[in-house]
Amino acid sequence: MRKAELQSNPPRAICLIDGEHYLPVNQSGIEHVRSVRGYDVVAAVFIGGIEKIGSPDDLRKLGVPVVAEQAPIEGIARGLDEYKPDVVVDLSDDPVVRPSERFDYANLILAKDAVYEGADFRFEPPQYADIAEKPSVSVVGTAKRVGKTAIAAYIARLLAKNSDELEPLIVTMGRGGPPEPEVIRGDQISLTPELLLEFAREGKHAASDHFEDALMSRVVTIGCRRCGGGFAGKVYCSVVPAGAVLANSMPPNFLIFEGSGPSLPPVRTDAWIITVGAHHGTEYVEQYMGPYRVRKSDLAIMTMCEDPMAEAAQIDAVEQSLVKLKADIEVVRTVFRPKPLGSLGGKRVVFATTAPPSIGTKLREYLEREHDCSVVGMSHNLSRRPALRGELDELLKRDRADTLVTELKAAAVDVATAMAFERGIEVVYADNAPIQVGGSDLDSAIWKVVRSAVERFKRGTENDSGNR
Repeated sequence: MRKAELQSNPPRAICLIDGEHYLPVNQSGIEHVRSVRGYDVVAAVFIGGIEKIGSPDDLRKLGVPVVAEQAPIEGIARGLDEYKPDVVVDLSDDPVVRPSERFDYANLILAKDAVYEGADFRFEPPQYADIAEKPSVSVVGTAKRVGKTAIAAYIARLLAKNSDELEPLIVTMGRGGPPEPEVIRGDQISLTPELLLEFAREGKHAASDHFEDALMSRVVTIGCRRCGGGFAGKVYCSVVPAGAVLANSMPPNFLIFEGSGPSLPPVRTDAWIITVGAHHGTEYVEQYMGPYRVRKSDLAIMTMCEDPMAEAAQIDAVEQSLVKLKADIEVVRTVFRPKPLGSLGGKRVVFATTAPPSIGTKLREYLEREHDCSVVGMSHNLSRRPALRGELDELLKRDRADTLVTELKAAAVDVATAMAFERGIEVVYADNAPIQVGGSDLDSAIWKVVRSAVERFKRGTENDSGNR
């Protein structure tokens, strides 16, 4: 922002102060924020320490309203709600505030779309382009491989199958996405293994998320590329905004924006659903910028909620962390199971997956029990091409297997499908279907978010997550 703009419309600021600084020092700090930074200081939040201020009553001498609560984080929350600042300036220091606590402050402040800055740091909330001209939801995650694509596809199927009013479209973004937004008409074309292999040989990443979503949900998808990701999920660059503009021009009337790893779609949406891997424990929820993502979300879908991926105590701890960060967030516990798109009755199957070997026995037993097949081999190296080639070279032999079942991820097309066809072996792609194992009802919880997104879009006002 230019200096002239600061003078005509200065950002509203609140300052964090402590009692380890004398009052005149706090006053000079506030004045510095005004005169040098050019901010309009509307209040201060006292976050602790009384060694050098005498008594809390002395804070009145600062000349600005002062918010004080027993817990500093509660005082900051109150200051944010009452004064709605553009920026929070931290004038405090050790021993009143520790570095870990500053991350707590940052998560709260960024979730209110304010900047958090101090002597040598500045955290800016991700900016979301206000482009979507239809009701929309973001499906985000705490990390890579927590099931965002599976959940986004499930939401699309739920809407397409059960609503006469809402027609979904999915906009994806990925490190392997196309350089320009690419439309896949999953509602019109049949994405056979042969066609996907043809795409791969043309140089396309045919196992990219927009191909997977189109295949699994039979809806229109738009694939986009992104590069880089920050603490709070901001992407360094992407073509997602162009993808959103393209989505606006197409017939579907409900948009699902799918995140990539822990990175967030850079488009303003009406609601957020966060996928949380229970197997990661509480770290991705509680630490660094995990709380920012949780506070922005309406629904948390926990995935991998089973042994040996995560023990019961670990699953409980993750849910407790979610509710602690946002008391009104709805939580659903799920596991993923393979759902082949073709019949496997009586077939000898090799199954390729990105799931770890620790869950292999459960996946094998599920496929054999639910789909009447014999799993004669498994590879857990779908995302590791050299290892996958080595395993499939041994597993895909005509006298051993007649069908390859694979998730549509990573090397599923250019390596797995290609190798199966070379050996005359059938290829069947499999969805990762979420199955509820605890918490709120999955479908009901999703519908609640979808309806909220539609209503928020109609109102055109800021929603509960602060996204519109």
